[in-house]
Amino acid sequence: MPNDFFADSPFQTFWMGGFECTDQLNAFGNRVDFLTQTGHLQLLDEDYARLGDFQVGTVREGIRWSQVEKTAYTYDWSTVQVLLDAGQRHGIQQVWDLCHFGYPDDLTPLHPMFARRFAALCRAFIDFYRSQRPDDVLIVTPINEVSFMSWLGGDVRGTSPYCVGQGWEVKLGLMRAYIEGVAALREADPTIRILTTEPLIHIVPRPNAGPAEVRRAKDFHINQFQSVDMLCGRLCPELGGRPEYLDMLGFNYYYDNQWQLDPHHILPWANDFNDPRFRPLSHLLKRAYQRYGRPVVLTETSHPGIDRPLWLDMIAEEATTAIRAGVPLLGVCLYPIIDRPDWDHLTPWHNAGLWDADISSPVPGLTRQLHEPSAEALREAQARVAQAIKRKSRALLPIS
Repeated sequence: MPNDFFADSPFQTFWMGGFECTDQLNAFGNRVDFLTQTGHLQLLDEDYARLGDFQVGTVREGIRWSQVEKTAYTYDWSTVQVLLDAGQRHGIQQVWDLCHFGYPDDLTPLHPMFARRFAALCRAFIDFYRSQRPDDVLIVTPINEVSFMSWLGGDVRGTSPYCVGQGWEVKLGLMRAYIEGVAALREADPTIRILTTEPLIHIVPRPNAGPAEVRRAKDFHINQFQSVDMLCGRLCPELGGRPEYLDMLGFNYYYDNQWQLDPHHILPWANDFNDPRFRPLSHLLKRAYQRYGRPVVLTETSHPGIDRPLWLDMIAEEATTAIRAGVPLLGVCLYPIIDRPDWDHLTPWHNAGLWDADISSPVPGLTRQLHEPSAEALREAQARVAQAIKRKSRALLPIS
């Protein structure tokens, strides 16, 4: 009999909330801190209390490596403790990013000590966490979106180490640290669950493209899996990746995750023009699941502006389709659940959360305005997916 993957899920709730926690150096070399910029740290209890209205009991949080380790091998967990205590007060399960976007001032992925320092951070985090939560289910994302950060910092000078044409080297540096970090986490706590979080994309050639362009687009498309392939040892086995390091597959999916390569052109997600090159999200999730055979989580998804409710409708439809097709989809994370500004220009806010900031306020991050159309769409989405889960679980019951 097939396993009921919903019953075996380590997550407290299927629907999750993600709080933007980037602490990276932005394109101008300025350190950003979105845990405070969005007001989440200041309004922590209020933010967690609001989640109860939508039966969201699991969240993604980040420790902010640059703030925890300002001096090499010396760790300050005080802010993480504040988050941890709030989670306990409100009964919220926290999934932890150890490196979301951002490294300590003296490190980049190209630094020779980067992997060693990250592995030490992983061990220290386990010591800190397990000293007070010895029996919790602990779910960790070692490094968020390696593929994206390799491109942003290695190819377009968008963050540290501010390189061009070095994306592969940055990816190798990040994945060497990721793999050594997983080994350290597993050694310190064999029960830990590892959640990857990589972009899920679809890249196509232009219409009527020649064979060379078709091959080039295919290569770019397949390269999205390089980081996960490294983790499980399929690619660059000298880094130490192993199949058992691959646990749960997290994928981040936004409105601009499908595009034509040359010339660059985003494939509209609503597909109003019936572009045959566009692929439904459920199709992409199924292909990724077939590639690795691990449970799947939609770890980030949102849409800016007035199309938020339509996006949530689409997510519900595609999640339902994936579940019916046998994809072990364990959850969907609304990211960000609280609105965020731009990394590089901190004044424009994206209007992408379930709650918006009041940009007319002197401190927008300290305000919360529920986006009612999104709230209604979320409740409808939750009901649709819950019905699909119920039917799937019922179909797996043994025949008496």
